[in-house]
Amino acid sequence: MFTEMLGGKWKLIIINIIRKRGVMRFGQLAASIPNISRKVLTDQLKGLEKDKLISRKQYQQIPPKVEYSLTDKSQSLCPVFKTIEQWVEQ
Repeated sequence: MFTEMLGGKWKLIIINIIRKRGVMRFGQLAASIPNISRKVLTDQLKGLEKDKLISRKQYQQIPPKVEYSLTDKSQSLCPVFKTIEQWVEQ
């Protein structure tokens, strides 16, 4: 279950970036993650949204505007990220 939801190279990275920076647009995420293709980022975001780990908000405007944010479910991981960051700094 854990590896299905959070496995792979990018999902935890995406969640952590949104956790640190708050609501983000696709282009901001792409610029924040070196070496990720737009297709892979799109696929990862769709998977995270399907698993209810991120929320996707689309605005009805031109040009299109889409924002990604953490859900309550993924925000519950924040203490885990903080603990890992503290461990790394030791």
